[in-house]
Amino acid sequence: MTLDRPWLSSYPAGVPAEIDVNEFHSVPAVLQKTIESYRDRPAFSSMGKRITYAELDALSKRFAAYLLGELKLKKGDRVAIMMPNCLQYPIATFGVLRAGLTVVNTNPMYTVRELKHQLADSGASVVLVLDNFGNTVQQALAGTQVKQVITTGLGDLLGLKGTLVNFVLKYVKKMVPDYDIPGAVRFNDALTLGQRHALPDIEIDHEDIAFLQYTGGTTGVAKGAMLTHRNLVANMQQASAWVSTVAKPGDETIITALPLYHIFALTANGLVFMKLGGLNILITNPRDMPGFVKELKREPFTAITGVNTLFNGLLNTPGFSDIDFSRLRLTLGGGMAVQRAVAERWKKVTGVTLVEAYGLTETSPAACMNPMDLTDYNGSIGLPVPSTDACVKDEENRILATGEVGELCIKGPQVMKGYWNRPEETAQVIDADGWLHTGDMARMDEKGFFYIVDRKKDMILVSGFNVYPNEVEDVIALMPGVLEVAAVGVPDEKSGEAVKVVIVKKDPNLTADQVKAHARENLTGYKHPKYVEFRTELPKTNVGKILRRELRESSPS
Repeated sequence: MTLDRPWLSSYPAGVPAEIDVNEFHSVPAVLQKTIESYRDRPAFSSMGKRITYAELDALSKRFAAYLLGELKLKKGDRVAIMMPNCLQYPIATFGVLRAGLTVVNTNPMYTVRELKHQLADSGASVVLVLDNFGNTVQQALAGTQVKQVITTGLGDLLGLKGTLVNFVLKYVKKMVPDYDIPGAVRFNDALTLGQRHALPDIEIDHEDIAFLQYTGGTTGVAKGAMLTHRNLVANMQQASAWVSTVAKPGDETIITALPLYHIFALTANGLVFMKLGGLNILITNPRDMPGFVKELKREPFTAITGVNTLFNGLLNTPGFSDIDFSRLRLTLGGGMAVQRAVAERWKKVTGVTLVEAYGLTETSPAACMNPMDLTDYNGSIGLPVPSTDACVKDEENRILATGEVGELCIKGPQVMKGYWNRPEETAQVIDADGWLHTGDMARMDEKGFFYIVDRKKDMILVSGFNVYPNEVEDVIALMPGVLEVAAVGVPDEKSGEAVKVVIVKKDPNLTADQVKAHARENLTGYKHPKYVEFRTELPKTNVGKILRRELRESSPS
């Protein structure tokens, strides 16, 4: 059947059906326009320290000049950035992009095994790492193409206060393990060295890769989604057109608690609100909920993004309801399903609707969003954003009618170029007609709103982060005492889902504690199994494939 676009008639007033992806040829071009318009406005704030757009301009240019002039990197080279939300992140990211290089966002909580894979797979030449994670980088370097490591302390850009911050983190809180990386350069020294070099004019076009954004896969191997400048410019245009129905350019203060290395915060906060001349207040450790609430009380904010668990955590933290919400006009939830109970409580406490959106790493990420003027939670992921087509397809790749359930497919300028060095896997998710197959089962109503029904993939979603069962299974299966293992997601009040492993023992003395200890050594925290169950056998198909669905259904919720 032909594709109808009923969502266009449901668009909020003022939102165009199409955006002009050719208005900007690159992410730095968008940044440049913002700098010209909002030079003296604060751009980013961390731990009480602010930098203006003019300072962001100067510092990111210095870092770009260091990478090109001092390290002699060439256009397209990859630079890995491994840090939480702090001022160094936007300076480094925009510096890398302005130099015509590619950012490889790296989760600072990675184990040595996970980091080594990403560095080797991306072919990163440079790693910028916060001191807290320097020991992990030191252990992961062998066998990679990394030529230079740049290190920095959390307090390095905070002035006098920063010296105290670094001292407390290392010697009082013991959060900075010792490491030794010969030839490593400090970030502040790199900025100084960058002043020696003029930043050349770099030709950056739409098809150049801006980010290698790593995401899991059904094989369990993390792979880099190639997000081009066109992809990111398109998504900035799409999302800013959408949120501008309530947002006011030059007058936005957004709370950035989700890590900027995650695609949701990277685009929604770091890029879209940069385009709008907004101030990003960076929350370095949102897990410290009392500290987070204290930060929120410092000044009224206009916008906040997050995942369901973050909003739920805030609502259950004493003092949150006392915050001044008088300027708040935009709350955006994504990364995982927003629960009705959380959305309704958020509206009651803040007076603002928690608006749900949907996206993937592969779509840069925004694909669908609910109208910003939504009065109440509606259980939908919203409407396809401008210049985006969406449909549901059956197993034969046919588009299904309104109300029918099939796989959600997306087409638009924000859809990735493909997976880095993995053409076969790219072909599995992007069909011959250019549709990205999301792996999520959905339906569309007569007004063009989409609803996620179930997941086709066996992916587990823990607090908005993808956990792929095969990766967990591969790690647990390395234990000599394990005969067979299956990993599934089970409902969890705190994180939406939690990882559960079901094991058939080879060694009868194997314990759940041993399994969890092994996982802690080899997997990032959110991938750790919360539950371990032992069985004498696993349910399988007649060809021997483990039936994960049966395991999920037999797990008590």
